[in-house]
Amino acid sequence: MSAMKHILSVLVENKPGVLSRVTGLISRRGFNIESLSVGPTEDPTMSRVTAIVNADDVAFEQITKQLHKLISVHKITDLTDEGAIERELVMFKVNAAPERRSEIIEIANVFRAKIVDVGRSSLTIEATGDESKLKGMEDLFRAYGIKEITRTGKIAMSRNSKEA
Repeated sequence: MSAMKHILSVLVENKPGVLSRVTGLISRRGFNIESLSVGPTEDPTMSRVTAIVNADDVAFEQITKQLHKLISVHKITDLTDEGAIERELVMFKVNAAPERRSEIIEIANVFRAKIVDVGRSSLTIEATGDESKLKGMEDLFRAYGIKEITRTGKIAMSRNSKEA
């Protein structure tokens, strides 16, 4: 059985040390967390941890069983096969000579991205979207030279309301 990307949504108590216990449990089992995003939910006493983990189904099941044993974990949802809505925020700092700026701005506009900073020799572009949209932008910006990329990590939400 081959490893695949799993999207794990974990509802946890919003308290110090909870995140390190969740991530420690995953990493101690030899799995790399490819993406991690954490933030408070509609209930300020709870946080949602969204982690993308590469694991086969058996190993992933073991991870979720172990997570359920943590006292601070309230709910675990596997969003992998649910056709979840996924988003990520990325900022690209792109080399931008004055004569090429309009081309870069046009690319940003096509992808509904925003120019958030203009430097002497660069433009910084903010974009949100799914993996394929952001990869497409990155591929186009590479032609101009990317000075820096920073990203938030994915967040995901179930499309249906059965979780309520």
